[in-house]
Amino acid sequence: MNALTRFDTTALQQLNKALIGFDRLFTERAYTTNPTYPPYNVIKKTENDYEIEVAVAGFTLDEIDVEVNQNQLVIRGQNLTSTSVARDEVEYLHRGLAYRDFEKVLTLAEHMQVGEASIKDGVLRIEITRIIPEALKPRKINVIGIDKN
Repeated sequence: MNALTRFDTTALQQLNKALIGFDRLFTERAYTTNPTYPPYNVIKKTENDYEIEVAVAGFTLDEIDVEVNQNQLVIRGQNLTSTSVARDEVEYLHRGLAYRDFEKVLTLAEHMQVGEASIKDGVLRIEITRIIPEALKPRKINVIGIDKN
């Protein structure tokens, strides 16, 4: 009595994004050969405040570039020649940390403003805030009574 059900993986990914509020903030387009590299988290701190965490262990500040271009957040990591040469001279018994170049592009939803970016303990953190213009915020209309006398 067990029935196999086939799910469309694209639909499941969209559902997963909707369940965590991801659809209101971004849609991801991967421009890397491996869309899971580098690993990242999207954290909802408050109703209008978010944070993106990207694992950038092994990259220096000079090798990381964060850019906002219209509604796209572009995060790049590019190994500089001198550091990659030094890494190649080492004999690895196990190599679990990837030091390959990457570009991750996230499309921001409307009214999202990218704030500060910082690196601590090998994690790049980028603050994002939704700022809704006053004209789009709900407003209370006073209702007054008019006497017919």
